[in-house]
Amino acid sequence: MKSIPRLIRRFISIMLLSSVLLIILNFALLVIYTISQIPNSYPWMTAEEVADNLSQNNNQYVLSEDTALKLENSNAWAVFIDNETKQVVWKTENLPETVPVSYSVSDIASLTRGYIDGYPTFTGEAENGLVVLGYPRDSFWKHMWPSWDYNLIANLLKTVLSVLAINIALIFIIYVIANSKLLKSVKPIVSGIQSLPTKEAVSIKEKGLLSELAVSINKTSEILQSQNRQLRKKETARANWIAGVSHDIRTPLSMVMGYAGQLENDRRLPEDVCKKAAVIVKQSERMRNLINDLNLASKLEYNMQPVSPTKQNLIAVIRQVVVDFINMDIDDRHPIEWKTDEALTVCPASIDKDLMKRAVSNLVQNCINHNERGCHIFIGVMVEESNCIIVVDDDGIGVTEEQVEKLNHSPHYMVCDENTLEQRHGLGLLIVKQIMAAHGGTVNIGHSSYGGFSVKLILPIQE
Repeated sequence: MKSIPRLIRRFISIMLLSSVLLIILNFALLVIYTISQIPNSYPWMTAEEVADNLSQNNNQYVLSEDTALKLENSNAWAVFIDNETKQVVWKTENLPETVPVSYSVSDIASLTRGYIDGYPTFTGEAENGLVVLGYPRDSFWKHMWPSWDYNLIANLLKTVLSVLAINIALIFIIYVIANSKLLKSVKPIVSGIQSLPTKEAVSIKEKGLLSELAVSINKTSEILQSQNRQLRKKETARANWIAGVSHDIRTPLSMVMGYAGQLENDRRLPEDVCKKAAVIVKQSERMRNLINDLNLASKLEYNMQPVSPTKQNLIAVIRQVVVDFINMDIDDRHPIEWKTDEALTVCPASIDKDLMKRAVSNLVQNCINHNERGCHIFIGVMVEESNCIIVVDDDGIGVTEEQVEKLNHSPHYMVCDENTLEQRHGLGLLIVKQIMAAHGGTVNIGHSSYGGFSVKLILPIQE
């Protein structure tokens, strides 16, 4: 169930990444908005500019044309309050009628912080008075009591970080709660999907957010179980049929071989009749070998052949096969050479001795069958990277690249030999592969270094 924690981690990662990106976006927007509001300090600077450009000439105050034009463009008005009299001694022409022309100290303090009759006001200090600049009522909002607790400002960073941490924790909790139901629904679905390839029966409760998917998985499991039952029935019937036919053929075949053998050795018969009897014996032997191969292949395919692996010296086992074939090669058309390094005396492997001898015998017999005119056969055992490797080579007719590809990847139930009028059943190599699979080994078919055919059987060393 590695996928469930990975799915949860993915959800959490997406949630955390979304939260961080959201915070960064909000902070960026706050910075942008704050920067955009910085120019709003210009009323104070304009008030200072008015104070600097307001000059007295013959007991009259005159404002420079540029500054007056700026006030006009801003729809702003201005007054100048004398320090001694607290009276307005200068004003712009657009001064509203509701704005007083006489002020007390408290009035001046109030307008400095806030408004005059709803008009936001800003002040600029002159040499002998105070310039008051007023803007339309809805142009600015002023904070009347701009004071903050010292500890609040001093601990502002900690407060902000704490708030962010609390917000992230709350978002995480809300996310987990909101998705817990979904995760509970996902877990049995994932478990059911993982169980389908194992051929186990799957039964998921058909409720929750993913109930439709659960129904589909349950139906799929039922179909697979039904197919597996039908397949097992067919496999059992097939194996029983092969075993029955093999048993039924052996008895009449033995009789045919026995009578044909008697005829072959009967010197009273004409020579051509004896030759025909010899052909019958030879073909009957081939038929018997085919039946044995077919029966063994069927048992291995359906795990009906008992495999009893024990720790054996593979070199000694293979050498015995070589000796048996050397003794049988009366006409010396297929001489066998033992190519194992003399320094290598032991190669331990866990094998079923009889089955392994059968596999190597099949390979040697394969070299003999496909090289009727004769060839040299080379058999050896070597050790490479903690593996025992059995090599069976010959210098015969060999195979093409296309044939090598087919031999490595096809089931070998039927191989047509175009060089003869016969069809070889191809069960020999199949049995070799099945025996190696039962031992946890592999088969590698290719070209021999001697110019012919080569097969390598690779088995792990048994320590």
